Amino acid sequence: MKKILLIPLILFIGLNAANIEFKEAPKNPDRILPQDDDEILSFAPILKNGIDAVVNISTKTNVKMGNRPNIFNDPFFEQFFGRNYQGRVPQDRTQRTLGSGVIITEDGYIVTNYHVIDGADEISVTLSGSDVEHKAKLIGSDKDSDIALIKIEAKELHPVAFGDTKDIKIGDVVFAIGNPFGVGESVTQGIVSALGKDAVGINRYENFIQTDASINPGNSGGALIDSRGALIGINTAILSRSGGNHGIGFAIPVDMVKNVITQLAKNGKVSRGYMGVNISELTKDLRSLYKSKRGAVITNVQEKSAAEKAGIKRGDLILNVDDEEINSPQELSRIIGDKNPNETIKIKLERDKDIHFISLKLGDQQNAVITGKSSKLLEGAELADITPQIAKELRLPINSDGVAITTIESNSKAQKEGFQVGDVIIQVENSPIGSIEHLRRYLKNSPKGAKRVYINRYGMIILLVIR
Repeated sequence: MKKILLIPLILFIGLNAANIEFKEAPKNPDRILPQDDDEILSFAPILKNGIDAVVNISTKTNVKMGNRPNIFNDPFFEQFFGRNYQGRVPQDRTQRTLGSGVIITEDGYIVTNYHVIDGADEISVTLSGSDVEHKAKLIGSDKDSDIALIKIEAKELHPVAFGDTKDIKIGDVVFAIGNPFGVGESVTQGIVSALGKDAVGINRYENFIQTDASINPGNSGGALIDSRGALIGINTAILSRSGGNHGIGFAIPVDMVKNVITQLAKNGKVSRGYMGVNISELTKDLRSLYKSKRGAVITNVQEKSAAEKAGIKRGDLILNVDDEEINSPQELSRIIGDKNPNETIKIKLERDKDIHFISLKLGDQQNAVITGKSSKLLEGAELADITPQIAKELRLPINSDGVAITTIESNSKAQKEGFQVGDVIIQVENSPIGSIEHLRRYLKNSPKGAKRVYINRYGMIILLVIR
C-alpha cells in the first residue's frame, strides 16, 4: 500500500508585517554539457551556495496528556488495541522532530514546510557548518500549501537565489539538499521527473515538481536546486510502500513558495480567492455531453457566493481562467487559490455546448459562506455523506462509512475544536455514525454536554471533544 510520508511535527502569528525582497537567478538559462575529453562534469562550486543556504531545524513540542480523556478505557479503542490497554493513562511527554529550511534573506528569514514546525513550542535553527543553535520565531504558516516562514536574529547570512518555475523542464538535473534522518547536511542528485503533479493527496493546493533525487525524512523543508544552484522548489514528501525512498519525491514549486511567503511576511497568513463551487472531473461518461474534452465540471454553486453572483451554474464546464487552461478540478482549485480576494477574473466555460465568457469577482476563502442544513450539526463546518465522488475527492476508500467534513469556516467553533477538512466522523461516544442522518438523530436525542467524537484522519483514529 502506498504511503505519503510527511515529517510529523504550531501555529503562531506574530512579528510586524514585512516585505520580502528575493534574490533572483538569471532568467532563461542555457543548458550545456562538457565539450572536451579533459573536462569533467562537477557541481561542487555551485552546490556550496545551496548548502550554505540550507539550515537544520529542530523542534520541541510539549504534549500534555493529563487533561485528556483516558481513551484506552473506551470500548471503541479496545477493539483496536485489546484489553491489555485498559487502565493505562498516557503521561505528558516532549516530542522532538528534525527537518530542514532554506535561508531567503540576509537578515534571517527562512522558509520551511508547515508540517516541520506544526505544533512546535520551540523552533531551533542550526546554520550550515555551525553547531550554534538560533531560536526561531514563527512569522506565519499555511497548512494548505504546507509552507511556513520563520525568522532568526542573524545578519549577513547566505540566502538562496530564486529560480523561476517557467524555466524548469523535465529532464533537468536537480539536487535535494537537507538533513535526512538527522545525519547532517546531505546532497542527493536526480532529475525533474514530472511537472504539475496534483491529486497526490498531500496538500490542499498541489502543483508539485516530481523528482527522483532521494528525499528522506528530515529533508522536508530543504531545497531542490537546479544545476546553477538556483532554488526551484521546497522538498516536502515522498511516495513509498515501505517508508524508504523509491525515487518518487515531491517539491513545492518556487513560484508558489514566493507567493505564499510574501503574504506570510506581510500579514502572517495567506488570503486566497474563493469562487464558492463544488467541482468534479470531466469523466469518460460525461465527455459525450460536452464539445470540449478537458476542464472542470461545476456540480454545485453555493448560495451568496462569488460564483452565484457571476451567474455560474451547475453543469458548467470551466475551460479557462484568465489565460490559463483548466485540465482538472485540482488545477482549477490551485489557480483560484493563487488569486487574491476581490480580484476579478475572466472565465471561459461551456454551457449546453456553447462557449460563454464570464467576469467573476472572487470572494475571500477566509470568509466563505457555509451553506447546507448539515452545517448546524457542527458549528462552522459543512458535512457530507460519503458518496463515491466525496470519497474520491477526499481520497478515501470507496466503501468508507461516516460523515465527511468538506468545509471549515475560519476561526469557527469547529476549527477551534480541532476539526479539519477531510476528517471523517465515524463515532460519537458509543454510537457509530454512518450518515448525516445518524449524526442528526444522535445529537437530537443525546443529553447536552461534552461528547467524544472519533475521527478518521488519513487512516489515523483521532479523538476530539465537542461541547
